[in-house]
Amino acid sequence: MTFKSAWILGSTSTTAQAIIRELARQGCLRFHLIARDTERNQALSEELSTQNDLINITTEHVDLENISSTPIDPPSSFDLYLITAGCIGNADLARVNSTQAQLITQVNYTGLIPWLTAIVSEERIRQPGALWIFSSVAADRGRPSNYHYGAAKAGLTRFCEGLLLRCQGHPFSIRILKAGFITSPMTEGKAPPLLCTAPEKIAKDLLRKPQRRGIEYIPWWWDPVMKLIRRLPAPLASKL
Repeated sequence: MTFKSAWILGSTSTTAQAIIRELARQGCLRFHLIARDTERNQALSEELSTQNDLINITTEHVDLENISSTPIDPPSSFDLYLITAGCIGNADLARVNSTQAQLITQVNYTGLIPWLTAIVSEERIRQPGALWIFSSVAADRGRPSNYHYGAAKAGLTRFCEGLLLRCQGHPFSIRILKAGFITSPMTEGKAPPLLCTAPEKIAKDLLRKPQRRGIEYIPWWWDPVMKLIRRLPAPLASKL
């Protein structure tokens, strides 16, 4: 299975860029790049065009912090829909500031619902295609250090699990990716380097088995790690 076209929400994230570059290397010729940072998105577009003048690239500006209530209807002719958008936010501020708490929920969960609803339509799930959406291992257990982020990712995971089950028996596949720490500006200074995985490795691993569907941990070893963390007694879990 080879993706010839890709629609990406959160295209300027470190992980998305690695996947986009790997897709291009494997022959993907059509990209629609959606991000808040217009300048970085344009730079990525120009990079891809320089490498292969046959690639067709369109860009779109979207700020999930200020998403409108207008119905969203992304094009239906893409092989892959990839959603990597999200942010950790300011966890300390969110504890005392409801606006920051709602922003974290908006960017990581509720702001994505209109896009997910538009992508997983009755017409689309009857056609071959794939939706890959990045959640997080933070969804598996509440942590005192970032429970707003974890709760938002937990909501996203459950919502997408419902979409996954809805697509059973249909050619359209859904892949929910519970990511551990990935080397990026978002995790710099917030995660032990030994537990961080290079985005380029993530991209290659995902595209090695592009037909997969379901819920998976990336990298795989976060599965046993999170099984252990879910079983920690409260006094120990409160230190996370």
